[in-house]
Amino acid sequence: MQMGLAVLLLIHGSATSGRSWEALVPLPAALHRVIRIDLPGHGRSAEPVGGDYSIPEQGRRIGTVLDRLGVDHATVVGHSSGGHAATALAEERPGLVTALVLIDTGPGMDAFIAPGPTTIDPAQWPPTDEQIRRFASTGFRAGHQVPQELVDETRGMTHRAITSAMQASTACLNQQALPHRLRALGKPLQVVFGTQDRRWRPSSAADYHVVPGAKVELLPDVGHTPIPEDSPRTAAILLSFAEIHTAQTPKAT
Repeated sequence: MQMGLAVLLLIHGSATSGRSWEALVPLPAALHRVIRIDLPGHGRSAEPVGGDYSIPEQGRRIGTVLDRLGVDHATVVGHSSGGHAATALAEERPGLVTALVLIDTGPGMDAFIAPGPTTIDPAQWPPTDEQIRRFASTGFRAGHQVPQELVDETRGMTHRAITSAMQASTACLNQQALPHRLRALGKPLQVVFGTQDRRWRPSSAADYHVVPGAKVELLPDVGHTPIPEDSPRTAAILLSFAEIHTAQTPKAT
């Protein structure tokens, strides 16, 4: 028997895919087995049969994927609405999740501050580059250019996939605020939030302190998406937390 690499599972937010972690992945890859997934209807994943985008169902699907990959334990990292799926996975499969990292995941709808409409008119689909950039602009600090890769990826998704996933996340938060769900789980928790987040009130990161032992880190001059905006600082926080809490699992030879 030998010790296998600790697993980091990365879950993206709405209207993007596992590619959104591209700038961060090389940093922990030497010490961890990094797994990125595309949620249903995003990236290379097909839309779900029956159209079930609900957060509990996303948690079940992710658990099935990890089973097929032979993963016994993982530190699960969710960005934005990916934090909802990460929490659902921990609720569905508590023995599988060692610890959780939430990056700019809004704790409740009362913390949502993005102005104007959050979707694109289906009659205008597929959207233009400019429409997507306006739609995605609050996903970054003011002045940060929306990456062309994100623009192209969003255009490749269906309007139904994007809106259904966003509606599922809203329904999740309306049902129960995320910190209260996490408090019931008792899992180690690291929260990372950009002080220039334009979708969720940055001060709402303090709501997660209701979770016993939760660590909350605010990144100055960073918006809603720290992964490309400040990969080194984001990775340093993630790796420091994972070093403490990620179980090294034996791997058969």
